[in-house]
Amino acid sequence: MRVGVFGANGRMGTEVCRAVDADPGLELVARVDVGDDRESMTAAEVAVDFTQPGAVMDNLAWCVRHGVNAVVGTTGFTAERLAMVETQLGSEPRIGVLIAPNFAIGAVLMMHFAVQAAPYFESAEIIEAHHPRKLDAPSGTAAATAHQMAEARRQAGLAAMPDATTQQEPGARGATIDGIQVHSLRLSGLVAQQEVRLTSAGETLTILNDARDRTSYMPGVLAGIAWAAQHRGLTVGLETVLGLV
Repeated sequence: MRVGVFGANGRMGTEVCRAVDADPGLELVARVDVGDDRESMTAAEVAVDFTQPGAVMDNLAWCVRHGVNAVVGTTGFTAERLAMVETQLGSEPRIGVLIAPNFAIGAVLMMHFAVQAAPYFESAEIIEAHHPRKLDAPSGTAAATAHQMAEARRQAGLAAMPDATTQQEPGARGATIDGIQVHSLRLSGLVAQQEVRLTSAGETLTILNDARDRTSYMPGVLAGIAWAAQHRGLTVGLETVLGLV
């Protein structure tokens, strides 16, 4: 299968190029970065995008116009952006687009387990830690985890989590995402880490994923390439690819 990479000179793009080169079933036919002509990407069956939130929507629109399937790991996808992609694809999509907030299989399982556990505990908060070059806070993974946990709590009929805080320094309790507090750390030497703490009286469940190297994302990216080539329309999250939903 012929694969091209948007953001090929970036940290993640470089790893994707290596992973594609190392896979005997794939051929790397295009490496595109800032300022490059996208014409070489027309040779690809699947384009992988690890760029920036300001560039990814234009790259996706290009893929739709040129009939190139897409796998997207770029962050910053809101409900409005996902709706725009669905509109671009139309009612009878010609291509497959997979957009995932995280391609580390351990991270996807961490999110899955956290959602399963959410209805059984009174309180839950999320702590995510990344390298200081990361542009968004909280991470897309943390935001997606919070929304999914909150939905699981609503379906279970749980009340709002207890919190008597009335005075605080701005940001001391983190960001509130769908009723769940999310705390972001940016520290040198890290790649990506997320911890979910769930508590009730006398008990704490901690679910932790620690991605120590960007190679940990590559099995998920390669699975995503195969998925996007075979499934028309928009798929959000690696959970579907892994058969978790």
